[in-house]
Amino acid sequence: MASRWKEIVKKIDDYRWEIPTSYKDGMSVPGRIFASEAMLDHIWEEHAFDQVANVAFLPGIVNYSLAMPDIHWGYGFPIGGVAATRVEDGVVSPGGVGFDINCGVRLVRTNLTETEVRARIEPLVIELFNNIPSGLGSEGKIKASRKELDEVMMAGSRWAVEKGYGLPEDVVATEESGCMKGARTDKVSDKAKKRGLPQLGTLGSGNHFLEVAVVDEIYDSDAARVMGIEDLGQVLVLIHTGSRGFGHQICSDYVDILGQAVKKYGINLPDRQLACAPIESPEGRDYLAAMACAANYAWTNRQFILHWARESFARVFNKSQAELGMRQIYDVCHNIAKIEKYDINSKMEKLCVHRKGATRAFPAGHPDVPEAYRAVGQPVLIPGDMGRYSFIALGTEVAMAETFGSTCHGAGRMMSRGAAKRSLKGVDVARSLAAQGITVKAESMASLAEEAPQAYKDVSEVVEITHQAGISRKVVRTKPVGVIKG
Repeated sequence: MASRWKEIVKKIDDYRWEIPTSYKDGMSVPGRIFASEAMLDHIWEEHAFDQVANVAFLPGIVNYSLAMPDIHWGYGFPIGGVAATRVEDGVVSPGGVGFDINCGVRLVRTNLTETEVRARIEPLVIELFNNIPSGLGSEGKIKASRKELDEVMMAGSRWAVEKGYGLPEDVVATEESGCMKGARTDKVSDKAKKRGLPQLGTLGSGNHFLEVAVVDEIYDSDAARVMGIEDLGQVLVLIHTGSRGFGHQICSDYVDILGQAVKKYGINLPDRQLACAPIESPEGRDYLAAMACAANYAWTNRQFILHWARESFARVFNKSQAELGMRQIYDVCHNIAKIEKYDINSKMEKLCVHRKGATRAFPAGHPDVPEAYRAVGQPVLIPGDMGRYSFIALGTEVAMAETFGSTCHGAGRMMSRGAAKRSLKGVDVARSLAAQGITVKAESMASLAEEAPQAYKDVSEVVEITHQAGISRKVVRTKPVGVIKG
């Protein structure tokens, strides 16, 4: 029975729910889920409660095993899961990052209006689709050598900018300035490098997309203005992709390596998918070094795609980059583990914060927020589905106190990809989107079916929970007018 969760979960308030340590023998901290009561039946039915509880077994975990309202079943950790472990005696788990390392979102503002773009939306979507490689196993236009791939792993998006793909200010407006420290190319397998070489500069498949959107609602005009968003109907561009097969292979490699480490270090886990190793162990340090390589690859990947998107807009509208005003607002990670410092019981501690399907949400004044946004807080980019909305929010002090500076990352699935393909037809999805004034182009009809709007939660409900809970605050809502998917 779905309502059985009511016998287990303690209500903190309308947006916070606690799974006590008594739920499973071995939990060292409670679970805490940010959700509405209406969402909890689905979360329970999907067994995501169990995954939140399982994460609470990890050695060195601090305060809570956390879940955002877009939570759904994942590998080891739920997608939408956040966990912080102490560096001195805690572990790092690849399942807490995910297979698509540094899957993330890049947001760009433009000077264009909805009227201008709708008049050219069909040729624009076709130009973007033709100019940006997409689809399962897609190969990019960048023919990098092994040496250049190593440089990408070490330098991140700055490497692409130095090659003429983008602007120096793109790097400044990227989480970690587009380059995670601690990368070591010798910790990445030859198999991962072979998979990564041809896919650099590709959108990929699944839930990855490029969206042409228009500003539909502004909740905080002052904060929006800081981002270069002035009016309703202003056109923005969202790019959502990650490290492709390169990151997937790195995760696969280290799930195996850390699975052996679990035995070596005598770690007891309720689920082998939580494979982990002490952060300060050779295996833990090696994973973090390889993960950083994948993160840097992903930022470089999005940098290439941004460059080609700018080219496409310039060709279709016959305007210069100065006239288009395509300035990057920000770029955030959704799947990452980072060493960060937090106040734990009045003591600053170094923690390894796992964010899997969760977004960093640092507040105003935080030194890691770019100077342009330090007065308002870090932009939080929360894409929805193809048929509804996406949101721009800001990080908060509440997030720092309660969620290790984290909030939701998107809508979250309601239906598995397989179930969506069995119950929906891509051609019907395309027709439905067209009726809403949304032009979509995809590599296959099957990909449209599995990414249909009805396969996802309503992102408006998800974002409202994080807004009301105070872990991020709404600034802008956008709606799609054109989408390309793999």
